[in-house]
Amino acid sequence: MWGKIPKKKKINHIGTLEHIDSFLMIVVVASSFAAAGCATGGLFAAANLTDVRLQTSNFKVLARGVTGEATAGYLLGVTVPAGMVTNTIALARVEGTGMLYKEALDGLWKNFQLAHGPAEGKKLALINVHYDSDALNLLVYTKARLMVSADVVEFTE
Repeated sequence: MWGKIPKKKKINHIGTLEHIDSFLMIVVVASSFAAAGCATGGLFAAANLTDVRLQTSNFKVLARGVTGEATAGYLLGVTVPAGMVTNTIALARVEGTGMLYKEALDGLWKNFQLAHGPAEGKKLALINVHYDSDALNLLVYTKARLMVSADVVEFTE
């Protein structure tokens, strides 16, 4: 009994390779869930279309090239603009509401009303509508920008 040397117990240290692999796997899975939950995309496609033919002289052009713009900023992400479509994948939005199309059209009508008075009670329509998008992609910050421009006509009959 006195001559036997006790066996050493195996002590698991925090810095072992097994723990680092487990920790890295948890970080990767958590990051994947966080990034996947913060994706946004946009395309303005009207669910209802109205076909208006401007063949007769029952309208007058009130304004040409009226514009509106909207932006949204995000942390740790990337924005891919492609004309009417703007897609962003990011960790968190830090600027804007993320409703680029609504904000851009609201800005267009606000700019029109500043120059031409209230639009209420008038038979107005947007024609020659153009959407453009742009993006600023940095390592830790991305900014999506959507611009809309159109001509405004008023129907006289």
